[in-house]
Amino acid sequence: MDIDALAKTGETRDLVLGTTHRPASDGRTFPVHDPATTEVIREVASASAEDAEAAVDVAAAAADAWRETPPRRRSEILHATFEAMREHAPALARLITLENGKAYRDALAEVGYAAEFFRWSAEESVRIGSSFSDAPGGGYRHLVRRRPAGIAAFVTPWNFPAAMATRKLAPALAAGCPVLLKSAPDTPLTALAIAGLLAESGLPAGVCTVLPTDRAADVAGTWLRDGRVRKFSFTGSTGTGKLLLKQAAENVVNVTMELGGNAPFVVCADADVDAAVRGAMDAKMRGGGEVCIAANRFYVHESVAEEFTAKFAAAMTSVPIGPGLDEGVGLGPMVNAAAVTKIGELVDDALARGARLVARGPVPDGPGWFVPATVLDRVPADARLLHTEVFGPVAPLTTYTDEAAMLARANDSAYGLAAYVYSRDLCHALRIADRLETGMVGVNRGLLSDPAAPFGGVKQSGLGREGGREGIEAFLETTYHAVDWPA
Repeated sequence: MDIDALAKTGETRDLVLGTTHRPASDGRTFPVHDPATTEVIREVASASAEDAEAAVDVAAAAADAWRETPPRRRSEILHATFEAMREHAPALARLITLENGKAYRDALAEVGYAAEFFRWSAEESVRIGSSFSDAPGGGYRHLVRRRPAGIAAFVTPWNFPAAMATRKLAPALAAGCPVLLKSAPDTPLTALAIAGLLAESGLPAGVCTVLPTDRAADVAGTWLRDGRVRKFSFTGSTGTGKLLLKQAAENVVNVTMELGGNAPFVVCADADVDAAVRGAMDAKMRGGGEVCIAANRFYVHESVAEEFTAKFAAAMTSVPIGPGLDEGVGLGPMVNAAAVTKIGELVDDALARGARLVARGPVPDGPGWFVPATVLDRVPADARLLHTEVFGPVAPLTTYTDEAAMLARANDSAYGLAAYVYSRDLCHALRIADRLETGMVGVNRGLLSDPAAPFGGVKQSGLGREGGREGIEAFLETTYHAVDWPA
């Protein structure tokens, strides 16, 4: 597959339905921009509600055959796709950087992470089991089976255009579900590349449909109103998630929601400060901070605050910034102009309320949606920055002396996706982790995502889990047969 060709101007036959690559039903397109230059990479077909309905027709036609495909064969296809992603990793990373803006090194790491979902799901697909047991009262048997939930529809975000797609596609396909994917309008090209690799790896026609569009409400709404769609998974903002949940309720559609985050990063008095700084860089700066589990609020014990702040500020501002494909760059542009505006407003608000600017890195001359790496301390509790998912390279620092009060502040959020704790005393760190109201905690590490582990949050950060064994469970239904068994 020529992945590089996706980033070139060509025919807008971008809707993938069955074996057909077609334009939108009404011929509409939308532009995809390079965030480093703001220039249009190419025009892409924009799916309509009519296209979304046609996609369900295609999936329904393929559903029976895919459900009956032996798990071993499904496993082989997924493993072949894993190998194909590894083979094409440099081209996929270039494509991600072109449409998303993140540094090439981060894009290459994303490809590796995204591919692992295919490998993990390939291994798990052959372990989907049933059970057979005696009824406690005797006289009959319990037969419990696990079978595919049905057609699964997905809406994915732009910040991880490969990993957010594979984290949903791989387990659904492993479970035997045909899939429908609406990629983010900022980053549709990576999803199209992955669909191409799945097809080349032997996935039957119609089992995977990809619909790029800038008419998300039309496409997602059509899917949620169609009774044939039995599973819906969304990753994105909490506000949009709430609207989709209301629509899903009309047909009682099984949903998984991975929504917003506001991750606290706790540095205890007994922390290894150098290790905490390294972890903070991982948790804050991966993907330019445009990550739902990025460290968003820093709570640093007063006794180590001066040392941590100085070392962290130096690390933040030393990251080379520029176009993501330039050699050595660690911080690329933000995804679009709106992101730059939002981040700037949050920083200005914090400064106006009394925060102190500790450090601000450079930005390159010329075009591009760049935001400097920024560290603030003495950030007051009423600053919007502490209550809003910043999604950028900005770190607000506060200090604490009373652990109970710090935990109350850390938990005083509608969100509960991820958190981070640094302490040399593992028992102490785990006690704090247990009291943090989040679905995931990084204990003495700033990277916590793993395809083999359940990913998800509590409170308004979402419903359900992706990854791990739970990831495939989300696409299975349990059926029970009471089997007469005369004495």
